[in-house]
Amino acid sequence: MSATVTPISRGRRRTSAPKNKPLRPQGAPLPGLIESWQISLDAASKSDKTIRSYTDTARAFHRWARKNNVPDDAENIEAPHIRRFLIAERERTSAATAATHFRNLRVFFNWLIREKERTWESPVMAADAPNVPNKVRKYLTDDDLTALLKACAGNDFESRRDTAIIRIFMDNGVRVSGLANILTEDLDLKGRKIKIRLKGGDEFWAPIGVKAVHAIDRYLRIRAAHPKAGRSPWLWLGVQGRGTSHLGHSGVRAMLRRRGEEAEIEKVTPHRFRGSVTHQLLAAGANDGDVQQILGWRSREMVYRYAGELAADRARETHARLSPGDRI
Repeated sequence: MSATVTPISRGRRRTSAPKNKPLRPQGAPLPGLIESWQISLDAASKSDKTIRSYTDTARAFHRWARKNNVPDDAENIEAPHIRRFLIAERERTSAATAATHFRNLRVFFNWLIREKERTWESPVMAADAPNVPNKVRKYLTDDDLTALLKACAGNDFESRRDTAIIRIFMDNGVRVSGLANILTEDLDLKGRKIKIRLKGGDEFWAPIGVKAVHAIDRYLRIRAAHPKAGRSPWLWLGVQGRGTSHLGHSGVRAMLRRRGEEAEIEKVTPHRFRGSVTHQLLAAGANDGDVQQILGWRSREMVYRYAGELAADRARETHARLSPGDRI
């Protein structure tokens, strides 16, 4: 009689979890968090331009995530997802745009972590920052500035106003939002300075030269006859349309574009003055700290960013004055 053999039960093998199964609990969905982030940015007195840039990036990432079956909640987004999004944006637009998205997403996820909406590290890794090739920017030359002033020559209201605005830009490269929001009470012509309000509410006194003071004084005298002069606290007034009581930053940009076309200079923008002033101050011997204060920057890194492209020009000018070989 044969013995009955009882098979040994090995049990079922464990299988790995499906790859698409979330490794962490579901987090809050991005759309609502983006709205909350916008409220937080507004409460922090960020500029409209900054808020728009930040939230546009967050919404672009959300759209991409939904289209590509990527998690769109705060907890389950990982570094490879951010990496894929940045690559897609670089290919769709440019490396510079992808770099902007990288910086904005880093701010967004850091905010999520501070708000306890995300319980682990940020998926925006420093190693994934897009490499943006250096491009040579066109700064305004002395000939360009002379042509702009010539285009504004005249004694009428617009000519005096536009000359004064361009003179200020030439002197200190002020941000267009700061220049557009100058009040008449912000002027100290005897002290040769103007109060500038920065993003977030910070204020500082920007220096101006004697020619800018003269141009502003000429403008103030003709401004006094403007129909809105007695009712508007703003320094810069318009001449047509409904916004004559305040020439805002879009009006200043439009004026520079028009004067640039009259002077046959391509793409005259407030930003071009900023780089030009930085270069000219450094070339004249100003130190980095002084330039930082004049331009109203919080960090010296901005001086290097704006002036680095023309460092070679300044080095050649220095060599021309101090050539070791010419001493012999």
